[in-house]
Amino acid sequence: MNFALYRELLAVQPVRRLLLVGMIARIPHSAAGVLLTLHIVLALGQGYAAAGAAAAVMTIGIAVGAPWRGRRVDTVGLRTALIPSVVSETVIWSIVPHVSYEWLLPLVFVGGLLTLPIFSVVRQSLGVLADGDQRRTAFALDAITTEVVFMIGPAAGAIVATSGYTVVGLTIVGVSTSLAGLFLMWFNPPTRSPVLAEGCEGDQQYAANVAVVSSAPAHPQEAAAELAPMGVRRSATERRPGLRGKVAHNFAWFTATVAAVFAVAAGAGMVLSGTDVGIVAALETGGHQGEIGLVFLFWCAASVVGGVIYGAMHRPVSPIVLLLGMAALTIPMGFAHDTWTLALVSLLPGLLCAPVLSAASEKVAELVDEDRRGEAMGWYGSALTGGVAFGAPLAGVFIDATGPSGGFVSVGAAGVALCLVGLLLQRRRRRRAAA
Repeated sequence: MNFALYRELLAVQPVRRLLLVGMIARIPHSAAGVLLTLHIVLALGQGYAAAGAAAAVMTIGIAVGAPWRGRRVDTVGLRTALIPSVVSETVIWSIVPHVSYEWLLPLVFVGGLLTLPIFSVVRQSLGVLADGDQRRTAFALDAITTEVVFMIGPAAGAIVATSGYTVVGLTIVGVSTSLAGLFLMWFNPPTRSPVLAEGCEGDQQYAANVAVVSSAPAHPQEAAAELAPMGVRRSATERRPGLRGKVAHNFAWFTATVAAVFAVAAGAGMVLSGTDVGIVAALETGGHQGEIGLVFLFWCAASVVGGVIYGAMHRPVSPIVLLLGMAALTIPMGFAHDTWTLALVSLLPGLLCAPVLSAASEKVAELVDEDRRGEAMGWYGSALTGGVAFGAPLAGVFIDATGPSGGFVSVGAAGVALCLVGLLLQRRRRRRAAA
């Protein structure tokens, strides 16, 4: 391990500023999940299955919108692509807490569809600002800052919701997210390297930002070498007639390996969202709503530690192996009977949370060329949020049927099954390649 990588990377001002802006911008929506869940359960009088369904509808909206938003960043630039989010966040989240459950569902879907794409933008920009071994450290730092956010956001959301201020809390989520979007537009982090940004409108800012990190190891020869085969593939694909050729061209980057990474992202989202709902249900059912933040603190702090260790490693670990460990270690959380036991048991799966997300993000950046990386990161986000959309109601159904323990066991077992199937398919593919 080489922990000096963190010092070298944080010495680069654009990276440091991007991570800080990304962390601040993520805090409002990290609180939205708990706020929305407890608003539906406490203020609207619905069950956890209904709350999980609302969370699923919102994350489906995010999953549908993320690829389109990522492609807009690729084609029109970051500032123009963020305008719909800046406008919609304040409007929608100011209306959501004042409507019935039936009207809440379509509103949170539209809110998810137009949500600020902060996660994919940060990952895409880090893929430009960092290269080689630095990229693993950069994505680990991103995962670490995300965990710091989830130490702050859900705990703050739980305090606000249990104090009876879910209406105010959800409104603040929308307003503060819009403000974060405006700040991101002002900062305008690079989403393409200077070579690919050349000739695009508004890309002078991209080149200026990337020039600051010229002291970091750069490989223009490798970039040029990658552009040549990319152009060959493009010209060959464009000659294909009709709709089929256009579809093949648009998804030429979507290989079997990329699909496997997206499956891991979906599995991670499922386990994390199910665990999230399980923690809230376990403590709310036992009358310990005020201690929700304590469990989130332990869970996320363990993820920070795991992310720090992973980011200092010289060799990557397969995302599917990391997910298998996290899912298996989530199951014992269902057998905890008090707050402190739940907090301590959450340390084990928490240690693997940031490494899973870091390894998957690194893999996408490695496999997809820059000119389609925004779209690829959007689809990666869609896979992650699609897993969240499935995990929340899955846990909610089992919680309503068998109690809070069912939430942890259901998503943990489903994650293990997904990984075992993935490893089996991976082994079969390697055998065929060897044959």
